Amino acid sequence: MSRRSQAEKREILPDSRYQSTLVSKFINALMKKGKRSIAETILYKSLAMLEEKVGQPGLNVFKQAVNNAKPALEVKSRRVGGATYQVPVEVRPERRTALAMRWMIGFARARNEKTMEARLAAELLSCFRNEGTTIKKKEDTHRMAEANRAFAHYRW
Repeated sequence: MSRRSQAEKREILPDSRYQSTLVSKFINALMKKGKRSIAETILYKSLAMLEEKVGQPGLNVFKQAVNNAKPALEVKSRRVGGATYQVPVEVRPERRTALAMRWMIGFARARNEKTMEARLAAELLSCFRNEGTTIKKKEDTHRMAEANRAFAHYRW
């Protein structure tokens, strides 16, 4: 990381169908080897599946699922006098959404459904209902931060 200046944030343009930057960021995270059109197709099909299952607009379900998966706290390693402490810190808003999306995509890829569309739809649905592996990961992260609250004074 540069000590001189902070890296400038690139502006992410909203996607064509929903006009949402959140959907656009999710497509970017889902994309492999620059295959944007394939990532878009996967996400749009899974949102359509969600719409059928839940009966609410797919975009609303997606936004709620991402909000449910966002972590508030995490632990960072901090070396103090030869010992390494896990120090709980609050997560910045941009990192919250990035972590939530990364976890959702990772756990969706690990699921057993046939197509990626079905896997992603199932993972989004479980996040929407506040259950599943992504939510478990978030709760584990919070539990870890809570357990190490004694080292909170080492924050920097």
